[in-house]
Amino acid sequence: MKNKLLPIIAATLYFLLTMYLLTLPGSQFPKITWMDKIPLFDKWVHIGLFAVLTFLWCRVLTVYSAKKFIMVAMACLLYGVVIEFIQGSCIPFRGFEVGDIIADAAGCAVGFLVSKRWLLKNERGS
Repeated sequence: MKNKLLPIIAATLYFLLTMYLLTLPGSQFPKITWMDKIPLFDKWVHIGLFAVLTFLWCRVLTVYSAKKFIMVAMACLLYGVVIEFIQGSCIPFRGFEVGDIIADAAGCAVGFLVSKRWLLKNERGS
């Protein structure tokens, strides 16, 4: 039971963390930091957030398959799109950005590929 519960807890807590971070008002972020010097830093953050999110939810599945991983990745991308609409309409000093959705999609693709390579490989090897 403990083995099956841990991935669910990890994915749920990470989902809540991303929801918190992605719905923070823009005024909560520092105006100028060392991170501003990294090209497209915001997009790299989105890619990382959604890659981990996708991988963690793929890990929750009891039976691994590429088809199920694609469904998880699509659900994570839908979450990213919804968050962008929420940012654009409800969060002060935040806005809707198509570039963020593209970065979210890239992150979901990375999460899918890592899941496919690592989780399917480990399942077949066991």
